[in-house]
Amino acid sequence: MIATESLSKRFPRVTALDRLSLDIGPGVTGLVGANGAGKSTLIKILLGLSPATEGRASVLGLDVATSGAAIREQVGYMPEHDCLPPDVSATEFVVHMARMSGLPPTAARERTADTLRHVGLYEERYRPMGGYSTGMKQRVKLAQALVHDPKLVLLDEPTNGLDPVGRDEMLGLIRRVHTDFGISVLVTSHLLGELERTCDHVVVIDGGTLLRSSSTSDFTQATATLAVEVTDSDVCPDGTSALREALTAAGVTLHAGFEEGLPGAGHILLLEAAGEETYDIVRDAVAELGLGLVRMEQRRHHIAEVFRPDAAAARPDGAARPADNAMEVQAR
Repeated sequence: MIATESLSKRFPRVTALDRLSLDIGPGVTGLVGANGAGKSTLIKILLGLSPATEGRASVLGLDVATSGAAIREQVGYMPEHDCLPPDVSATEFVVHMARMSGLPPTAARERTADTLRHVGLYEERYRPMGGYSTGMKQRVKLAQALVHDPKLVLLDEPTNGLDPVGRDEMLGLIRRVHTDFGISVLVTSHLLGELERTCDHVVVIDGGTLLRSSSTSDFTQATATLAVEVTDSDVCPDGTSALREALTAAGVTLHAGFEEGLPGAGHILLLEAAGEETYDIVRDAVAELGLGLVRMEQRRHHIAEVFRPDAAAARPDGAARPADNAMEVQAR
């Protein structure tokens, strides 16, 4: 769907992209990076709206340097910034965007009605957009990106400004764009958990260079760490400490300290799973102490680990990412 080869974009005081080479296939792909990593610059180049300083890029087999208009006919774009005219209704706006994409009037109206229903806008689509909530505006921006039935959509921070429920609904819409309509998606986000839940593939860039590009399952593969959480009992009022002592006596290797558990439960013990027998040891120890088992699960890696200062091996040049920027990305 998208390919770049040694793609660079330099401005007088900053290099936005630095010899970026990557291939993005069909499906839902997440593009992640801190502010200034080059995400928006890359999207503008892919749409043929900004020329690259050097290197090559293609979208759907079309060269971005010479076929920008043809690319935009087949690609939908949802910008991050607020771009909706406040005195126009959603229906009027999306019909206009459909006509701009080349649809005849009747087809534009039909597609608009179907697309707005798909994103969850019904009677409100006839009202001026100036009175819309942030969530409704985001749905309109998604609808205009889909109305001309593109082969690929580029979504720039589609969950910005949304509350948790709105984010979940938007992520569900993004998944359905691919599963229901077969449209591939490239989505940018600072919220790494969203990408883990939504995307098939994740591309991580930093300072305009590629840190990592792999499937989400590779990013989130299971670790050897087992998380165990128990509730206290009348017989054993400090169940977590008692379980730690029992597991240590049984030869299980435990991590130092605790993690906070669910309200009303104890802390979470982290231990090394040496094999399936570790699960049996934990089960038997919990039963013998008369505790309630809240959870026993294998921990998985997270995309955020790529941004940690000690993850130098993930960078092509072996250099560690600055700690303050890593904290910014993980906090977001």
